[in-house]
Amino acid sequence: MANAVSIVIPTLNEEKNIAAVIRGIRRNMHEKRYEILVVDGHSVDKTVEIVKGMGCRVIYDNKGKGSALRKGFGAANGVIIVSMDADLSNEPKELNLLVESIRIGYDVCMGSRFIVGGGSEDISGIRILGNKFFVSLVNLVYGSRYSDMCYGYRSFRKSAIKRLRLKEDGFGIETEINIKAVKAGMRVIEIPSTEKKREAGEAKLRTFRDGYIILRTILRNIR
Repeated sequence: MANAVSIVIPTLNEEKNIAAVIRGIRRNMHEKRYEILVVDGHSVDKTVEIVKGMGCRVIYDNKGKGSALRKGFGAANGVIIVSMDADLSNEPKELNLLVESIRIGYDVCMGSRFIVGGGSEDISGIRILGNKFFVSLVNLVYGSRYSDMCYGYRSFRKSAIKRLRLKEDGFGIETEINIKAVKAGMRVIEIPSTEKKREAGEAKLRTFRDGYIILRTILRNIR
C-alpha cells in the first residue's frame, strides 16, 4: 500500500543534523503511513550511513537542490509530498498543518516567515530585502499575493507536482514553484512558519549567487 505522505529531504554532508531531523519528524507525524525519502548529493561524511540506519529511503542526486527535489518528488510514493530541509531550520511540529492543508483541498501549501505567526532566527537584513524584492516582482507580474519566495518548507498534492513541470536544478526551484502554481491557477495557501538557526555544518545558501539565480528564474518564466 502506498504511503499517504512522503517527506523529501535533500542532504549534503549533514551528519550532525539529520538524525535530529528524522527524530523530530517521527515525534510529530501522526500520519500512520508516511515515508522519509532522503536525496543525497554524495555526502562524504556519515549522512547516508545515519539515514539508512534509521530506516529511511535514500536516493542520489548531485546537481543541486532543485534537481534533488525533482528527483525526490518523482520517486515519492505518497499522494501528499512535503519538502523539508536537513539543517534543523524547519520545525517538525508544523508538518501536520502542511499535510492537512493539502488534505482539505489545496494543491500547494507554502510555509511563510513573513505572515503573522511566522518568523526567522536565521535571516540577514540583505536577505530580507532580497526576498521582498523578488516577492514584489512576482506579485506585480502575476497578480499573486505571496509573502515569501525563497523558503522551501512546503507541501504538495502529487498530481499538482506533475502539473508544475518543474525544471530548475538549483536554488531557483522555490521561485519556479511560486510562479508556475499561480500561472496554472492552483489552489495555494501560505501558513506561518518559523525558520530556526542551522544547528551545525555549513550553510549551502550564497546570497548574491543565489539571488542572481532567483532573478533569472523569474525572468525565464515571464511568458
